Amino acid sequence: MIKFVKVAKRKWTSSAVDSSPFATFPGNVGNTFHLLMMDIECSTELTEEPQMLPPPPGTFIDREELIQHVGEFAVSQGYVVTIKQSKRDKVVILGCDRGGVYRNRRKPVDESAAERIRRRKTGSRLTNCPFEVVGKKDDGLWVLTVKNGTHNHEPLKDIGEHPSARRFSEKEVLLIKEMTEAGLKPRQILKRLRQSNPDLLSTPKHVYNVKAKLRQGNMSVRNYKSLKPQKSAVRNNYLSVMEPSWRQHNPPRVPNLIGGRFVDSQSSASIDVINPATQEVVSQVPLTTNEEFKAAVFAAKRAFPSWRNTPSTVRQRIMFKFQELIKRDIDKLAMNITNEHGKPLKDAYDDILCGLEVVEHACGLANLQIGEFVSNVSNGVDSYSIRGPLGVCAGICPFDFPATIPLWMLSIAVTCGNTFLLKPSEKDPGAAVMLSELALEAGLPNGVLNIVHGTNEITNAICDDDDIKAISFVGPNTAGSYVYSRASAKGKRVQCNIGAKNHAVVMPDACLDTTLNAIVTAGFGGAGQKRMLLSTVIFVGGLTPWEDKLVERAKALRVQPGTEPDTDLGPVISKQAKELICRLIQSSVDSGAKLVIDGRNILVPGYEHGNFIGPTILSDVKFSMDCYKEEICGPVLLCMEADSIEEAIDIVNRNKYGNGASIFTTSGVAARKFQTEVESGQVGINVPIAAPFPSFTSLKPLFAGDLSFDGKAGIQFYTQVKTVTQQWKDVAAGTSSDI
Repeated sequence: MIKFVKVAKRKWTSSAVDSSPFATFPGNVGNTFHLLMMDIECSTELTEEPQMLPPPPGTFIDREELIQHVGEFAVSQGYVVTIKQSKRDKVVILGCDRGGVYRNRRKPVDESAAERIRRRKTGSRLTNCPFEVVGKKDDGLWVLTVKNGTHNHEPLKDIGEHPSARRFSEKEVLLIKEMTEAGLKPRQILKRLRQSNPDLLSTPKHVYNVKAKLRQGNMSVRNYKSLKPQKSAVRNNYLSVMEPSWRQHNPPRVPNLIGGRFVDSQSSASIDVINPATQEVVSQVPLTTNEEFKAAVFAAKRAFPSWRNTPSTVRQRIMFKFQELIKRDIDKLAMNITNEHGKPLKDAYDDILCGLEVVEHACGLANLQIGEFVSNVSNGVDSYSIRGPLGVCAGICPFDFPATIPLWMLSIAVTCGNTFLLKPSEKDPGAAVMLSELALEAGLPNGVLNIVHGTNEITNAICDDDDIKAISFVGPNTAGSYVYSRASAKGKRVQCNIGAKNHAVVMPDACLDTTLNAIVTAGFGGAGQKRMLLSTVIFVGGLTPWEDKLVERAKALRVQPGTEPDTDLGPVISKQAKELICRLIQSSVDSGAKLVIDGRNILVPGYEHGNFIGPTILSDVKFSMDCYKEEICGPVLLCMEADSIEEAIDIVNRNKYGNGASIFTTSGVAARKFQTEVESGQVGINVPIAAPFPSFTSLKPLFAGDLSFDGKAGIQFYTQVKTVTQQWKDVAAGTSSDI
């Protein structure tokens, strides 16, 4: 009998033995082969040609990503690629580096001169394998095609055997020079080099060669450009260089994140990110080009199929790691927020922790992304629904919560299986970029999360791009209405949280200290720059019993830079914002409002150029005043009066903004009446801001869209339902059936 024994990769030999192991061959062809070979006494050998597949063709964001794709795929197949020809912005030709094997230079007897010339032109001294792939730039993207995918050599069993693994870096060459001048021998030099590079495969012979070149005045080693897989403590291709160009600028330029790589925008236009307390330039935000935007969308689109098919438990695992890394780096994140936004450090920590709640919620989404099953809806027919991701989604963020709002959006979106394009505020983008670094470190695959920067042009591009299926927006009323109408016209799913004019009704029986503490904290916290700011307080029965204590608590607030300890109010985001707030205050005073406290002229020692506004209180406010009709977005508290709870509810309901409303009372009857009759999506009873979680709902145009950000509504927004109806019939053997 014959038995096939594996003796080498892709080779099999036959030998006569007493057993029959042919059942391991597919289709049980071994039995037939056994009968044919029964009388053969000699050995035979079957040889299989080595198969090294070429990289799959495709389209790539830039030249470096294309080269990386080819290089990594080549290593997985057992060969190493090298750059044969390159025109930086047009074409790159990649060949197979056989590892320094020279071509046979003996002239074949029957080879003509023309044939020798042709062979010399088609192969380099080191690359004589016919394998060749070409990358060309076309319409802003790089297209990979395979010109010749075959090889004329065996695959490498160990990439470490390739000479490229034994080459020294430029830094190591300089160290060799220094250690040689110090009198160290080659083996001693290698021992020291391996302390910092344990994977170094070079031998003393290679050190001798370097020393010879150095003696000849050559300070470097020949660069063969062989493409090896890059090693990183975090991710193989997380950062392509140790010090990217965007970090070399002074001040640093905020990078885009495209396809898993942080890249400096090619745009020459940028916006300064200003520390509002000192007016120092923290960084510069580039205005992303249209080509870069398309590349980011393309990266998200290309990453979607693989990410959609990633098990939900794996996506959850990444969120668990993401949560852990945010907690690890919370101090760095908080300091960045304070430097860019101006809010006190304690508020910056709250900003991060509020977003972290959503990351924690995303860790449990596998149990919420469930469909429904109905058995036997008809004879032998079952019907069930599957909840799946939409595709590429986008988020447009405001400046007021630079960590919270990006986390609200991207955590739920990507855990549901979508890929995401994030546009942070151009005023404080640093936290979003830092969070994206942590997301990549947590294991988020390349292209799942992308970041682009800009202003109106990028917002329009997000609304118009056909590949973006859903948009989440938080911001001013005018901008949100514009985004909703423009994106909806393109058939996108949209959710917009817009406007900020929240009311609190204070009943005469409310607890004095508790109510005043809540009003001051919610009205002036974050320098009044919040979506859920408590901007208007309606005192039923009059302001007089409350005014003195309210003024006393407001004046006790400490206004200083957010980095100072015990800061209550930091600066507002920009000089333009300060000017607008001051203009609205003056307009209201001119219209008849009473200025109880004026915080416009406050001076902070050492920070005279900062955008500081102290706590400001306006009373006798009317419906017609600009301060009531418009968003102030500053530390300004408006006080109104009502004779009854019915009048107070009517004031709340007449305002076009209806995100949140609260009542302070000890009467259960009043509280029940308020929660029933007030036209607000979020109602607080003895709490100032009813938003412990990203719960944006409204009975007015304040929230545009059908589905909110949080809980099950958030999952419903970022997923779609597919209904499957199936029928299975038993089929008798040898018969066919029409289903």
